[in-house]
Amino acid sequence: MPYIQTPDMNFYFEECGKGEPILFIHEMAGNYASWEPQMRRFARSNRCITYSARGYPPSTVPCDSSSYSQRQSASDAITVLDGLDISKAHIVGLSMGSFATVQLGIDHPERALSLTIVGCGSGSELAIHESRKKDYVAMSNLIRSEGLQRFVDEYGSGPYRQTFMRKDPRGWQEFRDRFLLNSAEGTADSLAQIQAKRPSLWHMHEEIKRITLPTLVVCGDKDLPCIQPSIFLSHTIENAQLHLFGDTGHAVNLEEPDLFNRILQGFLYDQR
Repeated sequence: MPYIQTPDMNFYFEECGKGEPILFIHEMAGNYASWEPQMRRFARSNRCITYSARGYPPSTVPCDSSSYSQRQSASDAITVLDGLDISKAHIVGLSMGSFATVQLGIDHPERALSLTIVGCGSGSELAIHESRKKDYVAMSNLIRSEGLQRFVDEYGSGPYRQTFMRKDPRGWQEFRDRFLLNSAEGTADSLAQIQAKRPSLWHMHEEIKRITLPTLVVCGDKDLPCIQPSIFLSHTIENAQLHLFGDTGHAVNLEEPDLFNRILQGFLYDQR
């Protein structure tokens, strides 16, 4: 199995194709395989890389929960690029991975050709930010007390996955089965240490405003927690465009892969 090794981490990755690199960063409920529809499509024109984040097998699940953070997630993406001798790549992230994409655009703009930020901002609106942080801690505690199966049963069929379940039950079942393969410990630590401790996008306003990279913001219209944050990002980042997908929930790339691929292809073509 291919790994990028550091003194304390092994990052499992897969790559295919040739051309300008694209690095895909998955959501909390996913892993490296969450981007398979994009790997298949974009390997025709680009060098495509997907990897499992810290805490997501086959990558290492750290014993020290303090090693998880949003800034660390962005740094881990750079570690993957370094391990593959890639100086710059198009960065594409969903949900937890989209927060890492924003952070990478702030901390390491010189390593990105563009940013694609998908389903970003859940819990960021200032009126609910503190209560949502408590919800993430509660989710983490549920996993620790009752196991990953119970959490997947609740979260995997939650309100922002309903359109996926309705439109593509086989695709949703594949998503759920993959979700169950994740590490309970790694998922719990990601919820408690990354999602429950990350700042609101509004708290990051001045940092986000300095992003000058070409940016594509994507959100489903049924993904209610991410709509206002997506609008905020598209207004705050000078060189950003927003695409809102109709009758679509959170995992846009899986729920509407053909449309997502066409939108992303057009965006990447414009950067040539």
